[in-house]
Amino acid sequence: MITGRMMLGALVEMPMRYRESPDPPPPGVVTPGAENKVMHGSFRIGDSVLMAFEDYRVRAPAPSGFSLSISVADADEAKQLFDALADGRSVQVPLGKTFWSPCFGMLTDRCGVGWVVNAPA
Repeated sequence: MITGRMMLGALVEMPMRYRESPDPPPPGVVTPGAENKVMHGSFRIGDSVLMAFEDYRVRAPAPSGFSLSISVADADEAKQLFDALADGRSVQVPLGKTFWSPCFGMLTDRCGVGWVVNAPA
């Protein structure tokens, strides 16, 4: 994670890695090899702020039981975003036309997070 613009038009405002914590965790809490994972990150998308962190366990299980859904302005933006998220990953529903959208698709990104990309009709 780096500061500045990234996918989805988000601005990364604050990345802090476990190794950068001003108050280090007790010995043995952060699994060796996880020091460079993100302990706290904040992203601004428009007026909204999202906060996230990476699991400090080296072999944390992939997230499951949910997907993130994003609606974009048009089919061109849907294709650009879908291709970036799908880059060599698992596509469940290829991007295509449906009765409700000119451009809809579902995939799982490199972190194991499910995504639904949708452009309005």
